[in-house]
Amino acid sequence: MTDLRTRPPSTAGRRGGAVAAALANGVLLLLVHVWPGWEVVPFLTDDTTRVLRYVDAALIAGIAVALLQLVRPGGASVPAGTVVTTAFGLAATVRVLQVFPFDLDPGWEVVVRVVLWIGVAGGVVGILVALVALLRLRAARR
Repeated sequence: MTDLRTRPPSTAGRRGGAVAAALANGVLLLLVHVWPGWEVVPFLTDDTTRVLRYVDAALIAGIAVALLQLVRPGGASVPAGTVVTTAFGLAATVRVLQVFPFDLDPGWEVVVRVVLWIGVAGGVVGILVALVALLRLRAARR
């Protein structure tokens, strides 16, 4: 009979994922601000500057959490990091919804707004799930 239980990722696997996450977020920051820059994206308006600090904060939080998880892989750092990064991502998504810095055809505008609202809902659920995981870890340590 096959054992269907999954093993948690190894420490090396977690560290590799943290390095990949930090690099990906760093590359995104470079793409947005250095080359080619957000200005070359044809459907972004000048209002994009009103959301960039939120997007930047989410990317920087992702880098910080990934670096923390390099030092302390596993344990509470994973759900705690998820709460932090998801909260920053949620704030950025809400700000993008408020400003909506896109120049889109009406049909695409609806699609993008729906996708952003799905992201908001997913962020809220993700934070709740990560908080439950933190509570379970705390209860298991008692």
